[in-house]
Formats: sequence, structure tokens, C-alpha cells
Amino acid sequence: MTRPVLLTENSRSVLVSSGGENVNPRSLPQFVGAFVSTFSAVCLGMVFTWTSPALPVMESEVGISKSQGAWIGSLVTLGAFVGAIPAGPLAQVFGRKRFLQMIIIPLFFSWIFIAYFYDLIFIVYLARFVAGFAGGAISVTAPMYVAEIAHISIRGTLGTFFQVQITIGILLAYLLGGVISDLRTLSLISSVFPLVFLLSFSFIPESPVYLSSKNQMDEANDSLVWFRGDEYDVEDELVKIIDDIEEAKKNESKLSDFFNCKATFKGLIISFGLMIFQQLSGVNAVLFYANDIFKRSGGSISPGASSILVGVVQVVATLCSTLLIDKAGRKILLILSDFVMCLALVALGLFFYFDETHDLSDYSFIPLISIASFIVFFSIGLGPIPWMIMGEIFLPKVKGTASSMSASLNWFLAFMVTNQFSNLVDCFGIGITFLVFGVICGVGTVFITILVPETKGKSIEEVSDLLLGLKRAPVGGLSNGNCDKMTTVI
Repeated sequence: MTRPVLLTENSRSVLVSSGGENVNPRSLPQFVGAFVSTFSAVCLGMVFTWTSPALPVMESEVGISKSQGAWIGSLVTLGAFVGAIPAGPLAQVFGRKRFLQMIIIPLFFSWIFIAYFYDLIFIVYLARFVAGFAGGAISVTAPMYVAEIAHISIRGTLGTFFQVQITIGILLAYLLGGVISDLRTLSLISSVFPLVFLLSFSFIPESPVYLSSKNQMDEANDSLVWFRGDEYDVEDELVKIIDDIEEAKKNESKLSDFFNCKATFKGLIISFGLMIFQQLSGVNAVLFYANDIFKRSGGSISPGASSILVGVVQVVATLCSTLLIDKAGRKILLILSDFVMCLALVALGLFFYFDETHDLSDYSFIPLISIASFIVFFSIGLGPIPWMIMGEIFLPKVKGTASSMSASLNWFLAFMVTNQFSNLVDCFGIGITFLVFGVICGVGTVFITILVPETKGKSIEEVSDLLLGLKRAPVGGLSNGNCDKMTTVI
């Protein structure tokens, strides 16, 4: 195919084939690119829940304490908090693809160190922190890459791949932990997955947006042709990418933008609030310590089998969320999700609270049902939607900075919950701990009902008007005196 000539910055050509008929971009190459790039999330999911099968083994074989186990679990999220901060700038320096390939290497070596030195606690600490650092960088860069290779017609669907792949990684960790009790074998098998990602991603092109930002226009054109197909005329889309890059350069954000614009400030409150309620729901405590929770319940199903069942439920629920989010709407799913999570955690908390003084062996199914319900409704609402809304409520001028701030807050809270979960259980008991998580979910439901707007099918200007309390867009766009100079890049 002859490489198109960019005639003008404002060119908006019709996408036609050589025969004059409209040609839609091919979806399969985009699905392949999104699947392979987010396979890094499978590696990340396995890191997250390795503690569920591994900590009981380390307690018996190595003799680690509950406090040390809490640090082994939580250092991943602390590392992710640190790793997410420089990920955006580094991805811009090295490229999305190359940076993902670079950052997966330390994750691979973290498994090797654990495999051969799991009896040295400081080595395990270091390895978990390094794995988390890589995971935090992956959580920023992989979704960025997917968004930049996806055509607008399937961007929403491809955007769910990252969350789905994380749940697959979680399930794989549960499955491997259920059949492999030897930590060295478990860690060495886990180390294979980063290598699979590294090799398979070598065959996928770099993001056309990154290549355009570096003025590598021939390579950007070839990348778009690979993802869209030879019959698709990429000129219009390539010009659009260039226009957006130039517009973004002219509208770099300042810290004052978060306070001078009511819509941006309210958006920050909403994004921070959703991240707070997502992590303070205790989801990472449930996932990281699933085996221990089921062991405490004393049910007839083994802890390992229960964890696997929860992993399967999470994968299925996350896949279902890809169909529901664009049909039901964001807000109603968030409200339903947080409310049911509240009920599930209250039931779980009451079970463990009364189990201390009563024989509840006939009701040992309650923890499994409660956790399964919690995971299902987390996966269709409070899990993926806060990240989606974060990209829908901020003007492009502040989106990058606001997203980094929200992601960093999310990882920091994840660290606090996973690190202090065992201490909370020791101080107040597991029943009271889950009741507290349940109350937080109830407060979150009220927060969502009152403050979070419905963003389904709305442009960034319409969402900003909702945040400003306007019923329709004023002439000239945002004009409250504080936001009117912000340029929107669509």
C-alpha cells in the first residue's frame, strides 16, 4: 500500500478503499495487540495473590510471623505506589512497548530470587517490592498502550482487557497454589509468564501515538496500517493524532488548574473518593488472604478449592462487566456494586463475630457465598469503573496529572489495607474488621449516589457541565469564569 501524504493539519479524509467503498478498520490485529500487551497484567495478577497459597507454607517451613507475612503481602502495593509515579514520563522517553518490555525483566528476576532465597526474609521483601514497582509501572503503561492502538469504535471493549487479564492472573495463582506446595517450583513456574510476555510482545508494533510524538511519521504510519489493515486509509487518523499531540503541548497543566476550575476540583474529589472507597472496601485483604479466611471459616470445602472458586467467579464477573458497563451505565452499577458489597461484608463480619461464641458449623457456607458475592459485584462495578470514570471526568489539560494522583492514592491505600489487615484482625477480631469494611462500603454507596455523575454516552464538555451543575452547555463551552480557557482535545 502506498504511504499517504499528509496534505494539511485539518485534513479529514473519507476512509475509502481503492474501489471507492467505505472500509472499516480490522478488529483482529487490535484485539491481538491489546491481548498481548495486557498479558503483562496476567503477570501482575499472579504477583498479587501469590501470598494466598505461599504464606501458609512460609509460616510452616520458614517460620515467618504474622507481621512478616503482612509485609510480604503489602510490599507489592507499596512498590506499585512508587512504580506508578515515574511510569508515564518513562513511557514517553522509552516508548510504551519498550518500557513494558524493560519493566517486565525485574518482575521476572523477582520470581527467581524468591525461588532460591525464600528462606531469607529480607530477600523476599526486596523481591516483592521490586515486583510491585514493576506492577505499578505496568498498571499505568499497558492501559495507555491499549488506548493508543485502539480505534474509537472498539476502544471501550479493548479498555476492559487489562482488568480481565488481572483476574486471569489471580485465578492462575490460585490454581497453581492449589496443586503445587513447593515454593521453589511455584515461583519458577510463575517466572515463565513474564518471559512469554516479553517474547510475544516483540512481534507487536509500538504505539502510533508515541511514534508520532517523536516525529517518526513513517513508523507511525506503518504501525497504524498494522493495526487497521492494508485496506484502511489511515491518513485521517494519523492527522488527528498529530493535531491532538500539538494541542496537548500548548495546554500543559499547572497545579493551580485543580483549584481555579470548579469542574476539575469536583472531578478530583469524585476520583479520589472512588479510589478511597474502592481500596477501603478491603478487596485486597480478601484476595491476598483468601486461604486464611476460608481456613478460619471451617467449611467443608478446602481453603485452596474455595480460593479457586472465587478466582473463577471473578474472571466470569469481570467478563460480564464488559457487556454491562456501556448498557446499564456507570452510576447504577457503582451503586449496586457498593451496596451488595456492603451486605456481603456485613454478613461475613457477623459470621466470624458470632462464630467466636456459637457453633456455626451448619452455616460454614456463609463465608464462601459472602466472598463470592463481594467479588462478583466488585468486578462489575467498584473494581473497573473508578478507573474508567477517571478518564471521563477530567479535561485533557489536567487528565495526565489527575490520573497519576488518583492512581498513586489508590496504590498507597492498597498498601495500608494489606499491611494493616493482620493487625486489625489481632486488635479487633476478624468479625469486627469485616464489619468496618462493610460500613465503609455503605458510606461509599451514599457518596456515589450524591456526587458521582452518570458519564455514559456523554462528551467531556457535557460531563463538565454536570459537575458545574449546568443543565446544558453554555454558548462557547465552559464559561464559569474559571474553566473557559481550558481547551478540550477530542
